[in-house]
Amino acid sequence: MAFFRGLAAVSRLRSRMGQDATTLGGVRWLQMQSASDLDLRSQLQEMIPEQQDRLKKLKSEHGKVQLGNITVDMVLGGMRGMTGMLWETSLLDPEEGIRFRGLSIPECQKVLPAAVKDGEPLPEGLLWLLLTGKVPTKEQVDALSKELLSRSTVPGYVYKAIDALPVTAHPMTQFTTGVMALQVESEFQKAYDKGMPKTKFWEPTYEDCLNLIARLPQVASYVYRRIFKDGKAIAADNTLDYAANFSHMLGFDDPKMLELMRLYITIHTDHEGGNVSAHTGHLVGSALSDPYLSFAAALNGLAGPLHGLANQEVLLWIKSVMEETGSNITTDQLKEYVWKTLKSGKVVPGYGHGVLRNTDPRYSCQREFALKYLPEDPLFQLVS
Repeated sequence: MAFFRGLAAVSRLRSRMGQDATTLGGVRWLQMQSASDLDLRSQLQEMIPEQQDRLKKLKSEHGKVQLGNITVDMVLGGMRGMTGMLWETSLLDPEEGIRFRGLSIPECQKVLPAAVKDGEPLPEGLLWLLLTGKVPTKEQVDALSKELLSRSTVPGYVYKAIDALPVTAHPMTQFTTGVMALQVESEFQKAYDKGMPKTKFWEPTYEDCLNLIARLPQVASYVYRRIFKDGKAIAADNTLDYAANFSHMLGFDDPKMLELMRLYITIHTDHEGGNVSAHTGHLVGSALSDPYLSFAAALNGLAGPLHGLANQEVLLWIKSVMEETGSNITTDQLKEYVWKTLKSGKVVPGYGHGVLRNTDPRYSCQREFALKYLPEDPLFQLVS
């Protein structure tokens, strides 16, 4: 899935330019100091001119450096193993798995602010980390939660656009339709039509991105309730954080579920740039398509069975096992069913990855959560 392993070469170039990366207490940091300012935009306003200059310097001083050889296999294999982009927010290591700005998932669980004591990290904190390279304070995360809440109102015509589709339309089709309807309010498109210098493109892009992120839970939960709960939507709870509010609007208010949603969103915020959806969004955005258009395109990539739809395929396969063998399945019965699947010319969904060579840490942390809160659940026991 994530096929640009050669990003390490670009990372080495960055280190030549003196970018700080230190180790403290076994945790790797990109930038140690948490900013005192609670406003994310003002943080970026200070950082972006420096980053623009840094990239110009990278190009002028190292633009002729070769990053490797290209083989026919790489071309036919969808650019696998080929260095093809600069992606700084995360890096997928074949052995360790994903790191967000240098931090592994367990490290993020230790240092990012949580909603409850010793709880799972808040996605808002991971968003701050991705955009700034800094570990935020709880105050900064709370301020970002409030900002997202203030941006979260979804226009009525978005719901009407979704309602124009049959209820039987796939959830991803309905979700993408909602995102495209939100595009009507793109600040980037308005600013671009009026004319603005390239150095300022980030400002309306930031507005679009935060508005879109803020409104996605409302749109996604509306689609879910429309399909599976007879269209009975649940209003937002303005006292909750981003992930907890999403869980609430889906119809799940158990504190354990709120914690699971915080963990789930946090660990899926980024997965390097070479996977289908991230690469698609990056590519479409390079045409100066606004964030709504880029994100909708990424969602369409995510909807494929070899990418995001694999989650659905896994659940369907697990349910098919239980339907045929019952919940108290033995190891021998499971082996027999696996071979039955393989001999029919199909695959066992969820196994195998284009880059990872060890267990995905996103699975490991969810497994730990399940062992803590639902060790006797039949589905979890079957997966184990």
